[in-house]
Amino acid sequence: MTSTTEQLSTTTLLRFATAGSVDDGKSTLVGRLLHDSKSVLEDQLEAVERVSADRGQNAPDLALLTDGLRAEREQGITIDVAYRYFATARRRFILADTPGHVQYTRNMVTGASTAELAVVLVDARNGVVEQTRRHAAVAALLRVPHVVLAVNKMDLVGYEEAVFAAIAEEFTAYASELGVPEITAIPISALAGDNVVDPSAHMDWYGGPTVLEHLETVPASHDLAACPARFPVQYVIRPQTAEHPDYRGYAGQIASGVLRVGEPVTVLPSGRTTTIEGIDALGKNVDIAWAPQSVTLRLKDDIDISRGDLIAPTASAPATTQDVVATVCHVADQPLAVGARVLLKHTTRTVKAIVKEIPSRLTLDDLSQHPHPGQLVANDIGRVVIRTAEPLALDAYADSRRTGSFLLIDPADGTTLAAGMAGESFASRGGAGAVADDEGWDF
Repeated sequence: MTSTTEQLSTTTLLRFATAGSVDDGKSTLVGRLLHDSKSVLEDQLEAVERVSADRGQNAPDLALLTDGLRAEREQGITIDVAYRYFATARRRFILADTPGHVQYTRNMVTGASTAELAVVLVDARNGVVEQTRRHAAVAALLRVPHVVLAVNKMDLVGYEEAVFAAIAEEFTAYASELGVPEITAIPISALAGDNVVDPSAHMDWYGGPTVLEHLETVPASHDLAACPARFPVQYVIRPQTAEHPDYRGYAGQIASGVLRVGEPVTVLPSGRTTTIEGIDALGKNVDIAWAPQSVTLRLKDDIDISRGDLIAPTASAPATTQDVVATVCHVADQPLAVGARVLLKHTTRTVKAIVKEIPSRLTLDDLSQHPHPGQLVANDIGRVVIRTAEPLALDAYADSRRTGSFLLIDPADGTTLAAGMAGESFASRGGAGAVADDEGWDF
């Protein structure tokens, strides 16, 4: 008989995020999903039942399973991203429960940045609203490959098929225009449990999957091994012991792709080439390694390599640039203005940078561009042009969500200012020989 541990070791992992406007019932949906899939510990359920009874409620308020902060429980809204881990016999899940309030758009970006699927909730009574469009736009911007439209509170509209069909048609048309590749609409009642884990007895007109069925069967698209190989160096290992007097290895996690012993590689940004002489994984020599394994590479030639360098197969090595054109979501309370001096963190590499231009700010309500806003404030999404002090080996975000993303950081206190998604780079307009100012920040 197969044990639960053995079953889970062979199941795939799906990362997904939930989003919805305030009072759409998102926390109740997540609570129902956890409760009906038997993923709630007994003491957690007892605590929810006790708090619900103290409030005079006849049934457990499943939203309490996710709204863990005291401020969230008091206000009845989700404030911060909450991660939940659960599993069924068919798949393991990491759920990012993101806030729905407009002032927490940045939190949704955080939660959905690594998701392969997003569940967008809509209240059947209200239909597609501004926040629904905003969440669809963020999912498209982050290139989340699968989006589920969960039309909630169907019990409050008499389980009418026409109501569901109208909402599904409007949302699908809008999300398709944004470029979302796959949209699945499911009518549900999170409070009553209709079509969340178990099929609804009230909507026999619906023949599609429940939310959990779809989560268990949707293709998991995080095959990092299918992308070109990228190995950001995290640490240089030189033990210099009597047993290993000449050992030099480069440790890190393979961000994408497959690396093989004997393969020609290029070290970036220097551009030096060499060959992989050995790969050490979990204390053993192996001939091949793939993402997201953590390994140590040994190279044939003695090259000057340090933390932040990128090792890639010579045949598919990315180009380096000091001029980065990207879309960023501003997450800090302090504005990001033209001329701002920042640190840019890409994989394990952190370099000085200057914001040279902010060509536009995206208005998510109608997807229009507000030209040259001068600065971005919290929750803004905009296009930026950044000049870095040193070359970076960036992929386009469209090609790799891992090596095409970066963070902008305040050099004064280490605060994260913005999350960036790299687009195409353009030729340097200032020239590599641009004169630096007294502090060395004008590149």
